[in-house]
Amino acid sequence: MNLYAPRSRVGARAGARASQKGQHTKQVIVDAALALAAQIGLEGLSIGALAEVTHMSKSGVFAHFGSREELQISVIREYYSRFADEVFFPAMQEARGLPRVRALFANWMKRVAVELQSGCIFISGAVEFDDRPGPVRDELASSVKIWLAAMYRAVVQAKEEGHLHEDADERQMAFEIHALILALHYEARFLKNPVSLQQANKGFENILARYGKPAAASLATLPQSTHP
Repeated sequence: MNLYAPRSRVGARAGARASQKGQHTKQVIVDAALALAAQIGLEGLSIGALAEVTHMSKSGVFAHFGSREELQISVIREYYSRFADEVFFPAMQEARGLPRVRALFANWMKRVAVELQSGCIFISGAVEFDDRPGPVRDELASSVKIWLAAMYRAVVQAKEEGHLHEDADERQMAFEIHALILALHYEARFLKNPVSLQQANKGFENILARYGKPAAASLATLPQSTHP
């Protein structure tokens, strides 16, 4: 009989509970940091500010991240994860081509409509870290590039499906779609333009009219597909 086995199992269960509690606490901190960063930017984050918001000690917050830089990177990753869940993955259920491009833009616009009140970490972070090399800038730029690559791939697939003109410049089209979102943030948040959302949607339709074939206009209503 192994007299140590029961104690080992108890210890393992206790360790598992401690690990789960630690992960939960870390997620609570990240959630609070994400909400704070949306208001004051990544640069405004600090261990002290998070300790105050979460009603924890500075040492408690520090134990989960170790540095302000690690905290900022964790916030960027969480933001990207939520962005992908809301914008990218639902759009992948649409058929390849313009239906998927439309879905990506529509989902992006839904998120922007919410962020006009709080702010977009991708955009505010670009302003804060555009000329500041380092791990935080690298993580931020990598997240944005992954998303833009996904939009570009959807545009390329639209051309492969025959939904765009043969001479359509896929990179230019993806660039113009991204530019619409940037202009929308500027017009809505800074200039307080009350019709900026409508103008962005009209701009998107203008892009499709220039790059897409006339027969592709109704493709947004095609049956759904899970084909990647």
